[in-house]
Amino acid sequence: MPNKMSSRQRMLTAIDCRQPDYTPCAFMLFMALRDQCQSYAEYIERQVEMGLDTCVDLPPPSTEINDHGDLYGLPVSYDPRVTIKEWMEDQPGERDPIMVKEYHTPAGVLRTEVRQTRDWPHGDHVPFLDDYLVPRSKKFLVTQPEDLQALSYLLVPPGEAEVTAFHAESRTVLELARQHDLLVTSSWGVGADLIGWIHGLQNLVYTTYDQPEFVREMLDIIATWNRKRMEVVLDVGIDLYIRRAWYENCDFWTPATYREFLLPIVKADAELAHQKGAKFANIVSSNCMPLLDMLVEADVDVLIGVDPAAWDIAVAKSKLDGKVSLWGGLTGHLTVEQGTDEEVRAEVRRAMEVLAPGGGFILSPVDNVREFTPRATENVPALIDEWQRLSGQ
Repeated sequence: MPNKMSSRQRMLTAIDCRQPDYTPCAFMLFMALRDQCQSYAEYIERQVEMGLDTCVDLPPPSTEINDHGDLYGLPVSYDPRVTIKEWMEDQPGERDPIMVKEYHTPAGVLRTEVRQTRDWPHGDHVPFLDDYLVPRSKKFLVTQPEDLQALSYLLVPPGEAEVTAFHAESRTVLELARQHDLLVTSSWGVGADLIGWIHGLQNLVYTTYDQPEFVREMLDIIATWNRKRMEVVLDVGIDLYIRRAWYENCDFWTPATYREFLLPIVKADAELAHQKGAKFANIVSSNCMPLLDMLVEADVDVLIGVDPAAWDIAVAKSKLDGKVSLWGGLTGHLTVEQGTDEEVRAEVRRAMEVLAPGGGFILSPVDNVREFTPRATENVPALIDEWQRLSGQ
């Protein structure tokens, strides 16, 4: 094909809701492959060899153990005056040991208590921001408005040394992106998902109605901190800023509370990304169909996480066609990791038939291919083969 697009051009064309030379395929997450690679560069190179339209993340997801494992991106720094204490307790009526962690700040002490269940992956340590906290916390870190001043000492914008290190790290990764002309994305920003880690999702549902100003102030503190981090990444010149919003769906928010609490934040984040010349993405993979009109209103460019097990993909295409591009189309865990060859191919065919016409679509398993099960070892090549066949490569 004489006028074949580069991978970056193809992805940007799809994100612009236009028709590229063919529908791109870029895995949202591909931890099964990442775990096999010795470096981030190898991870990117192997996806390029597969023919995927892979993206290059800034900063690359860290393989080192840190206190914010479920918030990819820049380091999460505390005020230098914060001190931390951790210990174990056996508490009456509890089957599992209780891990206790205290953050001593100039504004007071924040304390969390977490059950050390058999599947707890962090030893005797309690991280700050992690999905494992949500169902295992006996006491969450932030429980009342009086905790918020202390929380601000745990959400400190990146310092000069961290920004310098980020720029140094970015040079190598950007060179890799330029070498293959790949889309450059940010690792994740965050909003209400962070409340799930520090306050609890079930608590959030009640607090939204019982103490709305408390929730609003939490969200404001997080949004202000997140935008400081956004600015650092956007100033490097990325193509797409990605905001994780897995918990910003109708499992935890009604359309009315979403409009009141979250829509202004998403709008402001999208506006900042656009001012800096980047596109803006939201990751939300379940129960968000009632929110689609508001995401158009927020000027979101692409929705990542279009799972056919949770979305009505035909309705989503109809409502968003030409307005917001869609990234997904397959179920990663059920179909790619556990399905048959024909189930994978059939789901690729349906995604391409429903979502690809007219452009504005990027094919991907949702959310992740986490492990190379015996099925996945065969199904990933089948997925790629069917995609290439249907896209005319």
